[in-house]
Amino acid sequence: MVGFHARIAHRFGRSEPRDRALDYLTGLLAPLERKNGWTLAEQVGQLRPDGVQRLLNLSEWDEDAVRDDVRDFVVETIGARDGILIGDDTGFLKKGTRSAGVQRQYSGTAGRTENCQIGTFLAYASSKGRALIDRELYLPVSWTDDRERCRAAGIGDEVPFATKNEHLKWMLQRAIDARVPFAWVTADEAYGQVKHLRSWLEERRIAHVLATKVNDTVTTVRWAETRVDELIASLPRQAWKRISAGQGTRGERIYDWARIAIRPVWENGFGHWVLARRSLGDPTEIAHYVCHGPVGTRLKDLVKVAAARWTIEESFQAAKTECGLDHYQVRLYRAWYRHITLAMAALAYLTALRAHEAAKGAAPTTSTS
Repeated sequence: MVGFHARIAHRFGRSEPRDRALDYLTGLLAPLERKNGWTLAEQVGQLRPDGVQRLLNLSEWDEDAVRDDVRDFVVETIGARDGILIGDDTGFLKKGTRSAGVQRQYSGTAGRTENCQIGTFLAYASSKGRALIDRELYLPVSWTDDRERCRAAGIGDEVPFATKNEHLKWMLQRAIDARVPFAWVTADEAYGQVKHLRSWLEERRIAHVLATKVNDTVTTVRWAETRVDELIASLPRQAWKRISAGQGTRGERIYDWARIAIRPVWENGFGHWVLARRSLGDPTEIAHYVCHGPVGTRLKDLVKVAAARWTIEESFQAAKTECGLDHYQVRLYRAWYRHITLAMAALAYLTALRAHEAAKGAAPTTSTS
């Protein structure tokens, strides 16, 4: 961890926050049941959490620059030309009404409406591993329409309302500007059903496999708008192929998959498809995806990208259980970004260690024959 900390040390102008950041990262990786201000302070021999709180709330350091350092580190350790960027959000259950962005809202993490904050994230996945590389805190309209409430939580007047889809665009653009190597983007239907996001990706020639709702429509030949489920229903039985989507927590994820081309190939050499995933146990359970990618893309390539969406769920789980992503006790807007960024840094460090160990285990032995 000391070596990793040295990469970001220059982001902290003074020695006190620089040292606190190392303590904080070490504490996030420690085997503690809860990783809040008190427990992190105790872990490094402090009697009170004042220093930890000062690091998050008052100290001078650039959390966005650290975010960029984390992203660059992830690229160095697990980056690949065929990497996949995954967008998703996760909820952080909270009490009270004063923490930035908190309100009663639907949390996919809880599976119901709860008093919570919602963070939008971008993950990076390759055959070497996966990690979180960017983050945004969702501020509901009830917050952005009440600037006094925003100011009390440290949210500047310049911070606008933005949808989670806009957050994803911001994060993808930052990844593009930083020349992060990737071949595809994927996200669940909360993002995939939004047509302007799909158009934004197409305009930038970004290949994608985005889940969408069953009654979504796509533009087909002659510019007709057709429902995705109707297109899939028109496919013959032999169009379906049984393909594994990789290992899951309950074993191998095997489904029947099919796709249908929905538009002619344009001059840019990209194709458009609707992809479907059908449950083996219940053939009426079908998930749909809107896809855009190089014309030579195979069905199994689309399946691989669709399946990669689950890796961000695994990243959330690892970040929360191993790195304290959701253990924070902060109220201010900037403090949320600072804790989340340091938790992402801890996860990136673990990802690098695991990738290194996997590479050592996969190293070929010298033949004696």
